Amino acid sequence: MRWLRLHSQIRYKILEHGNFAWPKVQDGTMRLSRAQYEALFEGLDWRRVMAQRVTAPSAAG
Repeated sequence: MRWLRLHSQIRYKILEHGNFAWPKVQDGTMRLSRAQYEALFEGLDWRRVMAQRVTAPSAAG
């Protein structure tokens, strides 16, 4: 019950700003990274969330 109320509040918060963009469904599935998922449910534009490329160090020391 608590999750349902929270979920409804999140939808309301996002809709009060005029949009709620879901990713396209491909083969019956929506694909989001964890960061995009979190942005979506925070009311942010998940389409603007991109992973930063990190280069691993070649040697320690």
